[in-house]
Amino acid sequence: MNDPSFLKESISIVGELIDEGIIKVNKNGLSITAADRAMVAVVDLKIPALVFNEFNVDEEQNIGVNITNLVNVLKRIKPNDKLELETKDNKLSILMKNGSSRKFVVPMIDISVGEIPPIDKLEFNAKVKLKSDVLKSGIEDADIISDSVLFKSGTDKFLMKSDGDTSSSELLLNKGDKSLMEISSSMEVMSRYPLEYLKKMLKASKLSDEMKVQWSKDYPMKIDFLVQDKLSLSFVLAPRVQDD
Repeated sequence: MNDPSFLKESISIVGELIDEGIIKVNKNGLSITAADRAMVAVVDLKIPALVFNEFNVDEEQNIGVNITNLVNVLKRIKPNDKLELETKDNKLSILMKNGSSRKFVVPMIDISVGEIPPIDKLEFNAKVKLKSDVLKSGIEDADIISDSVLFKSGTDKFLMKSDGDTSSSELLLNKGDKSLMEISSSMEVMSRYPLEYLKKMLKASKLSDEMKVQWSKDYPMKIDFLVQDKLSLSFVLAPRVQDD
């Protein structure tokens, strides 16, 4: 691939949540679907074959890798490098070309395919599409106040609120605001989520200007980032259920 920057960034964001995983490769492209060790979050990354200048896959393959090590290697990519990935003899070869050739070889590891929640079958009562940087800023505000944040949606407004012992933060978007492109909620829907994970997920805002967030009361949240024609990156996050 001639422009590996988005691959570098997306794998780096995946590495915020999981330290090892399986890269599935088939004629359609690359994908990683994995849960973190605490089973609080699931990450789902898809990179289509069409973004590569050349993509040759003889048969579907599962490449088990240490994601942390892979991220460290991909950080060595320079802005004008071309990237080649190849599997051979149970190893992953990573070649960077730009006037010279630099090569890394990392071992493929055996990873059992763990139980992954069926994220495509989740159903939600609230959905908003909004500017990624606006939500990222709201998450950063909330992080000053508490370790969790409340998402609330009505028929015409979206609210994100965090409460501490003496302080609070709030992000409010009304239908018609330019930062809120879409809102769909037939009722008032509230649910609380941990900020520790949301901060890591919102690093994906550098990949896409827009994002979609879906949730239900005391139910997992799904966050989708779509980089047109290049990749899709989704997260599912378990709620923080508190006693009233």
